[in-house]
Amino acid sequence: MTTVTTATDVNQPTLQPAAPAGRRLSLPVLLIIIAGGLALTSIVRIITGADGITNVSQMSTALELAVPIGLAGLGGLWAERAGVVNIGLEGMMILGTWFGAWAGYQWGPWTGVLVGIIGGALGGLVHALVTVTFNVNHIVSGVAINILALGATRYLAPLAFEGKPGGSAKQSPQVDSLGDFTVPGLSDALSELNHKGWFLISDIAGLLGGLVTNVSWLTLIAVALIPGSWWILWRTAFGLRLRSCGENPVAAESLGVNVYKYKYLAVIISGGLAGLGGVFLSIVANPFYLEGQTSGRGYIGLAAMIFGNWMPGGLALGAGLFGYTDSLNLRGGSENVHALLLLGALLLVIGAVLLALRKRYTTSAVTLLIGALVFTWYATTNEVPNQVVSATPYVITLIVLALSAQRLRMPKADGLPYRKGQGK
Repeated sequence: MTTVTTATDVNQPTLQPAAPAGRRLSLPVLLIIIAGGLALTSIVRIITGADGITNVSQMSTALELAVPIGLAGLGGLWAERAGVVNIGLEGMMILGTWFGAWAGYQWGPWTGVLVGIIGGALGGLVHALVTVTFNVNHIVSGVAINILALGATRYLAPLAFEGKPGGSAKQSPQVDSLGDFTVPGLSDALSELNHKGWFLISDIAGLLGGLVTNVSWLTLIAVALIPGSWWILWRTAFGLRLRSCGENPVAAESLGVNVYKYKYLAVIISGGLAGLGGVFLSIVANPFYLEGQTSGRGYIGLAAMIFGNWMPGGLALGAGLFGYTDSLNLRGGSENVHALLLLGALLLVIGAVLLALRKRYTTSAVTLLIGALVFTWYATTNEVPNQVVSATPYVITLIVLALSAQRLRMPKADGLPYRKGQGK
């Protein structure tokens, strides 16, 4: 993170701030790691015969499930880069689901998208008012937003939907589809290549096929928001000022930055993005609002943001990982999760070797022991209980956060109280 050091840095609109310093993987190394992961997954697929772990349908479903998680995480990133912890992402997603479906079934799906974003942004505005103006603890405010959003939608749903065709006290009438697209020719070719079962090539074809088959237009918008947010936050003067509020608001204020304004803008944008994630659930993933349909995705989005070290690219990888594990519930769950036990065991063994090379022998031994236990579980069973399949996304969330905790660096002033003029 490049902090503000001169008045020229803040006020010069042509400034190109650098990306934050720290332990980051170079692009070639990252590509090698991804290729290695795909190769290892391909080996597991061939050994276990679980072709479903990399087929086109699995990857398409994973992308669909990753989008709302990614949007919630992106919302959290905007808020926390400005120094405001946003635990209220779940509640803002809930507002997005209700408002999106309410407007969508009456005036069309694209109107529903816009109104859902506004609904989430209203939740962000409330969170900003409570935390920035009244200086209430950010965690307390976020939890309150979640509770209020759930209570408000439960109260409003019967009033708005009950008695309508296809509606009930807990479900809205059906919303028209936004439409989707499939790349002609390429989609069929990748699907055919995926079905051949070749080492690595078929797995890559499955991954790419999922990106060009039955993709919603809203998915394209969501994907574009990732690099768009990076460019705004790290390549514009506006983004530099916003990030300075999350690193050192006192210094930013001394250089003429209106800290309150940028915090408000960041949290409102955060709520809008989370609301868009909710809209995706109630218009794209399902063509209606259904009580409880967020299912904790706001919290998983927050976990994806933390896993990504408060960076858009890392956040996207985290959302993809959690979306993939969530998709196992829908397609060949028990068989696929059982195959992933072998993948997990292999990854743990590789991790133990790397730790041993770094002379961290105790940690290496513990990691190797866990890997052996996971392999024993795989070798002595033919399937896993359905309860394990359902819990897999949440277990993966906890494991990933535990393993990545040592490399994380949150914005320095994230969650800290701030009052205008406190540096004088």
